[in-house]
Amino acid sequence: MNIGKGLIIISAAALVISGCGSSKKNEVSASSYKPTLEVSTEVKGDIATLTLTTDLKLSKEHYDQARKEGEGHVHLSLDKGEKEILTQPVKVYEHLSKGQHEVKVSLHNNDHTPYDVSKTVTFEVK
Repeated sequence: MNIGKGLIIISAAALVISGCGSSKKNEVSASSYKPTLEVSTEVKGDIATLTLTTDLKLSKEHYDQARKEGEGHVHLSLDKGEKEILTQPVKVYEHLSKGQHEVKVSLHNNDHTPYDVSKTVTFEVK
C-alpha cells in the first residue's frame, strides 16, 4: 500500500510541475512600447476638427488583423456615444449642437487590443 501511495504522490507532483510549465507557453509577452498621443481641437461654428499627433502608425490596410507593435488605429467616442474607428490623424465633426462636448480618444493595436493610451478632450460650440 505504501508503494501505491508513493506512485499517486509522484503522479500528482508530475501533473502539478507539467501544468506550471505549460501555462507560460500560453502567455502573451507584454510589450514595453507605449505610443504617444496628443489631441487638439479647433471649433468653427458648428464644426469641430480633432487633430491627433501620435508616433503610432495608423494603419487602414492592417485594421482588424494581427497585432503588430507600433501600428494600429484610434477609437473615438463623442459625448459617450457609439465608438468610431479612425485610421487617419484628423476627424471632423459637423452640425454639432451648441454647448459642451467631450471626445474620448484611445489607441489600439490592429486586433483592437488597447495600448492603454487615451485622452479625453472637451470643447464648446458657441
